[in-house]
Amino acid sequence: MLIAAATILAGFIILIWSADLFVDGAASIAENMGMSPIIIGVTIVSLGTSAPEVLVSLNASVSGAGSLAIGNAIGSNIANIGMVLGTTLLIAPLMVHQSCMKKELPLLLLATAGGALLILDGELTALDGGLMLGGLTILLWRMISTQIADPELSEEAEGEALPHLKPLRAWLSFILGLALLIGSSRMLVYGAVIAAKELGVSELVIGLTIVAIGTSLPELAATVASALRGHTEIALGNIIGSNLFNLLAVMAIPGIVSTQVLDPHILTRDYPAMSIFTVGLAAAIFFSRRRSKSRTDHAYLGRIVGVLLLISYALYYYWLHTTL
Repeated sequence: MLIAAATILAGFIILIWSADLFVDGAASIAENMGMSPIIIGVTIVSLGTSAPEVLVSLNASVSGAGSLAIGNAIGSNIANIGMVLGTTLLIAPLMVHQSCMKKELPLLLLATAGGALLILDGELTALDGGLMLGGLTILLWRMISTQIADPELSEEAEGEALPHLKPLRAWLSFILGLALLIGSSRMLVYGAVIAAKELGVSELVIGLTIVAIGTSLPELAATVASALRGHTEIALGNIIGSNLFNLLAVMAIPGIVSTQVLDPHILTRDYPAMSIFTVGLAAAIFFSRRRSKSRTDHAYLGRIVGVLLLISYALYYYWLHTTL
């Protein structure tokens, strides 16, 4: 068990550090090739925070631990709303732009409902995974075109600090970051599988808890940093974009590698819990907008919502414990 714990800890540390290295290199390469800051921010930087989940999911699937990969995707989405957004709101309350309420948030609700329909038969197949990745491609194009067309969001994204590395250093950072991401994700999966056996719990539970929290740390850092700089739309956008990516890419990978027979708890406990968190976030934004409608078209998420999200996250863990 000590070996498993040490492997998991080392895997997390290297995974998070290498993700930053990978994103810095990729963003600088894109900048050196003439890509605009807004495109870099929406694609490479925003989605780069999901690189740990992608690599962990791929390595887990190839290693025959598909349940761990699926648990990582669902658990990360729950952690992003309950832990990451809840913590961020305690530090810096957020104003939510109306474009997020009308476009990005409905897309997340649609993806959540679509994912539920695909797994209702208790299996995640290559066809399901292909449909998820196809949906992600369409959503990415829509999100990019929306951000470019919205001057307020473009100005906020342009203000985000992007790395500026010279070509040689950028390529070295990119290659080293990718190599370390692959190696550390393998370490993490190896340690998680051993921990599951030693603790007598399923790989799904390890994916929902230890792995999900660890791979959500980049989102926590990016979201808090954006909120503290006053870039509230970027902060919430990080969470919505990451959750979309987890649903339509991270969760798709195990099905594409091989057909996954789902643990019954996914359908009765974990996916419903993730859906409740998503719908709850949408409801909080909707009702806060109604209260402030006379003053602004923006919604306001304050510390009370943050406290409720963190309490809900703790209750989910209690539910998880009682159903082991």
